[in-house]
Amino acid sequence: MTNITKLKFPALNITGDNYMPWTAHVKRHLKSMGVLKTIMEGNNCEEQDKAKADVLLHKHIDEMLQFEYSNCEDPYVLWKDLKSRFDHQREVLLPTARNEWNNLKFQYFKKVNEYTSALFRICSMLQFCRQTVTKEDMLEKTFSTFHVSNINLQQHYRLQNFKRYSNLNLFLRAAEKNNELLMKNHQSRPTGSLEIPEAYVATNNVGKVGTRPWSWPF
Repeated sequence: MTNITKLKFPALNITGDNYMPWTAHVKRHLKSMGVLKTIMEGNNCEEQDKAKADVLLHKHIDEMLQFEYSNCEDPYVLWKDLKSRFDHQREVLLPTARNEWNNLKFQYFKKVNEYTSALFRICSMLQFCRQTVTKEDMLEKTFSTFHVSNINLQQHYRLQNFKRYSNLNLFLRAAEKNNELLMKNHQSRPTGSLEIPEAYVATNNVGKVGTRPWSWPF
């Protein structure tokens, strides 16, 4: 029971607006505890396993929901009832997810990580809504939304024949870091601001009247 009390993730809201990530958290924790079957139909799990799952579920739902389901001790019954109550979020989220996907453009983001975060978040929403998003879809979404000034860079990345977005992401982040380094170096010493070395001055003064390239020791 000590391990259960240490498990912390956002509780299910009374409105159910975080139902999608909540279900992912619950399944992940139940699986780590070895009691995932307790929320499956027709399971014959031991009472001790059901109790562990029951505690986890009740601990991570809104206080009003805890009160409402205080007498429900079967994790499967609770899970099924919450699903019938909040699973409509798929229909609610789908139009928003589709709209965000259609308007997602790589060129709108200043940082690669910001774009990647938005990309995966929207893909997760679409997948939750039972929409298929392939690896090719993610790559094409990125390539097709490069800024027009980066058309050559886009073509270069296409020729790399990436199979997964994660591979492309590594290249994009490396290019971003290199660009940041170049800009940092330029800002610290802009082009033309480098002082002329003294040796260069001395060399160019050789032969001029009244000048010597160096001081003689005697």
